[in-house]
Amino acid sequence: MGLLPLYAESGGTLRIVGGVDVSDYLDLLAPAGGEEEAWAALLQHRSAEAGVWDLHCLRASSPTVSCLPSLAPQYGLRTRVSREERCPVLALPATWDAYLGGLAGKDRHELRRKLRRLERELPGAAVRSHAGAPALDEAMRAFLDLHRKSKPGKARFMDARMEEFFRGVAGALAREGWLRLWFLEHDGHPLAAYLALEYGGSVGLYNSGFDPAHAALSPGIVLLSHLIRDAIERGFGRFDFLRGEEPYKYAFGALPEDLFNVVVTSSEV
Repeated sequence: MGLLPLYAESGGTLRIVGGVDVSDYLDLLAPAGGEEEAWAALLQHRSAEAGVWDLHCLRASSPTVSCLPSLAPQYGLRTRVSREERCPVLALPATWDAYLGGLAGKDRHELRRKLRRLERELPGAAVRSHAGAPALDEAMRAFLDLHRKSKPGKARFMDARMEEFFRGVAGALAREGWLRLWFLEHDGHPLAAYLALEYGGSVGLYNSGFDPAHAALSPGIVLLSHLIRDAIERGFGRFDFLRGEEPYKYAFGALPEDLFNVVVTSSEV
């Protein structure tokens, strides 16, 4: 998810609107090739103001990371660039068999073991996905219920204000065809769910939920394998686990991509 080129003051720091709580990638929205011109105009305006610009979650490939340090001194400003996080990302091959063949032997064996175990313990368990705006409210209700049930921290995070945000964003993305909700179910009861973003040849694993009563069967891992297989079969080239370096992401064969923090200050600060 991205952001708007606006800012709001917070404790003397000017933060680009977007928020690391709900966005995995943040950056300036500008026409391709026009990023340097846009930043130059913003820096010129910034040079007359006090305060700090604190820019988070910038991809290593972003023009912001490369052009800000070179532009800032022209306006009496300086920058500090540091790596702050990494996103595990999986480059998808052409076939599921090729994907399995590329996994480490131990990871491939463990994935197959979990798939077989859930099938044996819960025969008839099935995967379904929901895309598009029709019946989205019901799909989101099921997802949010599982999300809150997963962990106490997730239940605290998904308060009424955050639910309103999630439902609003889901509706906007679904209308554009950029959202897909996934469920693993048994006897009509959801065991695990994912909210995935599909855009520009990439699938982003935005958020998840699962039923702790079935945690021993790893329903989230089982469902995730279906998401990856579906992405391969529909021709996506990239599966992005987004922020957070949980071990299970690397067990699926992902590799880390750096995210950077760029802080812009006046020379006197």
